Amino acid sequence: MAETAGAARTARRPRREGRLWPAHLVLSLGAVVTVFPLLWELLTSFKTFGESTRVPPTIWPEQWEWSNYAKVFSAVPFDQQFLNTLLMTVARTGAQLVLCSMAAYAFARIRFPGRGPLFLAFLAVLMVPGELFLLPQYQIMQNLGWLDSLQALVVPGMFSAFGTFLLRQFFLGLPEELEEAARLDGANPFTVYWRIALPLARPGLLALGILTFLWSWNDLMWPLVVNTDPEKVPLSVGLASLQGAHLTEYPVLMAGALLATLPVIVVFMLMQRHFIQGIAFSGMKG
Repeated sequence: MAETAGAARTARRPRREGRLWPAHLVLSLGAVVTVFPLLWELLTSFKTFGESTRVPPTIWPEQWEWSNYAKVFSAVPFDQQFLNTLLMTVARTGAQLVLCSMAAYAFARIRFPGRGPLFLAFLAVLMVPGELFLLPQYQIMQNLGWLDSLQALVVPGMFSAFGTFLLRQFFLGLPEELEEAARLDGANPFTVYWRIALPLARPGLLALGILTFLWSWNDLMWPLVVNTDPEKVPLSVGLASLQGAHLTEYPVLMAGALLATLPVIVVFMLMQRHFIQGIAFSGMKG
């Protein structure tokens, strides 16, 4: 009987795999379309300027120009801008993980008057385009005397309504029995949050951390508005300055963009499994 069942499963497996080939084909084509821009960026970074503007375009460089990567460091203060980007990204990510998790736990577990309307007000922020906040935030930075400074890059990005919503959904999916047991042992709300809820919310925190890291690393609009000193801007603004009004050194620009992209790719590859797990768990309970 067992042998018959095993043979039936074995016979069904090729049939099932045969029905999946259209999905595999579509996913493979999607992967090629997704990876092609990065591959084109890599190949262009090794071309001469003439090759990069040739029509019809050439795929493989005829002459590999390794000097394009050295030109990036002479065109912009790459080291300082990379450090600015790293400090801005780490500070924003760390602040959002702390502040958003505290706000999310309060909305999910602590009952207080006006909790529902206040949370709806937080969600309403997500419906407002970020460009509308540029002018008032700029005026605040100007009044504080923070223009052309690191704190001007960090402080407006320390909190996120989306991060609060994401972690709130995750906290709602945690079992309440553990928190009730901690309260019976005399733990106050902050102790329950710090020692019980926060360790259990690790997948959600990792997901928010990766999203915040990617957003902060690629942020262009706000740093472009608030900082003008080349020594005080992140890499996104520095690379944007390589685009000239009449002439753009595309190989140098692609080389700089590739150097700026590598840390993000490494972080995402290392944390990909945790990121997908955190996003999946955050929607388990509304």
